[in-house]
Amino acid sequence: MHDNDFSLFQLSLQQRAASVEMLLSELLSDRPRSGEITRPPRLLAAMRHGVLNGGKRLRPFLVMESAALFGADNSAALRVAAALECIHSYSLVHDDLPAMDNDDLRRGQPTVHRKFDEAAAILAGDSLLTYAFELVASEATEISAQARLSLITELARSAGIGGMTGGQTLDLEAEKVKPDEQGIIRLQAMKTGALIRFACEAGAIIGNADQRERERLAEYGSAIGLAFQLADDLLDVTSDAGNMGKATGKDVAAGKATLVSIHGIEWTKRQLSGLVAQAQLLLEPFGEKAGLLKEAARFIAERKN
Repeated sequence: MHDNDFSLFQLSLQQRAASVEMLLSELLSDRPRSGEITRPPRLLAAMRHGVLNGGKRLRPFLVMESAALFGADNSAALRVAAALECIHSYSLVHDDLPAMDNDDLRRGQPTVHRKFDEAAAILAGDSLLTYAFELVASEATEISAQARLSLITELARSAGIGGMTGGQTLDLEAEKVKPDEQGIIRLQAMKTGALIRFACEAGAIIGNADQRERERLAEYGSAIGLAFQLADDLLDVTSDAGNMGKATGKDVAAGKATLVSIHGIEWTKRQLSGLVAQAQLLLEPFGEKAGLLKEAARFIAERKN
């Protein structure tokens, strides 16, 4: 891959992030929507703090870029991307709580429960989660009712007991009883990988892709999801809070088993290279249209924060 391809990817990531940020800010304005009675100011402020905090918006990028492969309507993809970011942000708000990871810092800012309080953080997370499904289900997301239903079903599965929250549960249990290698891979595929896989498959659903194309995008999502978690675990060992915008070294301090702790840094780097190659190979049938998604795989593996 060439440096100018990577620069184009970074520019596109920034542009997609800006458009998602703009839509989220509008959706989380203080004006009640049809059917709402009022929006309590403190709850709204906590929600905005949890979601409008300068994230890379990688998952929304994957939704929008995957949908673009099939010439899908960009406004519909943008709404689904915003919904996914609401769920991702809710998971971080709750993950930071004292009962879970007990973090004070997120993306360089105080976590929601630190800036407000624990009750506000719980309710802000609850509200972001439920709002996400409203966004997908609404007729303002201009795709077929069947496509909206498929998205809701897959999103619920990815975020729920067999996906993200199930993975968070396994992760908490791993602090007490260390899982074996397959156990680590399973919990990471659920906790981190499930929403990334959904992001890629969602683009195919929005774009009305056939089943084989949809499965190919989902497999690509699984590969980069594992790469994302491997890179995250590597950064937890090699980076610092200033770079990451959150605490580092917590896995080591907690005695938590990761693939990095089992196999070491050099093995992890080789695995990341292999996952990038696997992800890029899965995109070959899409030709040049998949260029930015190929670069996304490299970005995920090589990121510094």
